[in-house]
Amino acid sequence: MNKKLLLPIAFFALAAVLYFGLFRDPREVPSPLIGKPAPAFTLETLDNPAAKFSPADMKGKVWLLNVWASWCPNCKDEHPDLMDLKRRSVVPIIGLNYKDKRELGLDVLRKTGDPYTVNAFDPGGKAALDWGVYGAPETFLIDRDGIIRAKHVGPISPEIFATKFASFLK
Repeated sequence: MNKKLLLPIAFFALAAVLYFGLFRDPREVPSPLIGKPAPAFTLETLDNPAAKFSPADMKGKVWLLNVWASWCPNCKDEHPDLMDLKRRSVVPIIGLNYKDKRELGLDVLRKTGDPYTVNAFDPGGKAALDWGVYGAPETFLIDRDGIIRAKHVGPISPEIFATKFASFLK
C-alpha cells in the first residue's frame, strides 16, 4: 500500500467513528450480561446484618435490581418513580446499596420511603462489580429463569420503564 494514502485513510476512519458516535446515547452502556444468567452473590441485607439476600432467592420471579446509594443525586431523582412502581405492585424491586455506609442508606429510606422488597448491602462494591456496574443508579431486569434481559444506566423514569422494561413483564 502506498504510504501517502495511510494518513488520509486513518483520518477518515477516525472521523467516521467520531461522526457515528455523535448519534449514540451516552447513557446506553451495552452490557455483556444481557441474555446471560445474573451473577450470583450473597450479601447482608441493609436493615439486618444477620439476614442474607441472593439473586437465587428470586428464582421464578421477574424482578428489578436497582443499584443505588445515599450519596447519589440521580438516585434521589429516580426515587419517587421507584416508589410509584412499588405502590402499583408492578414488579419486585431489589435494592443493591452500593459503596455506602449502612446508617446513611437506612436514613435515606426512613426519610423518603422504601421502594425495595429487599435491600442488599454492598459496601465495597464487589457484587456490583460482578454485575458490570459503572456507578449509581443502574437498573437491571431479571426474568423468571434468572437471566438478565435489560439494563439501564441512570435514573429510571416512567418513560424509560415503559420502553426498556415493561415488555418483559408480559
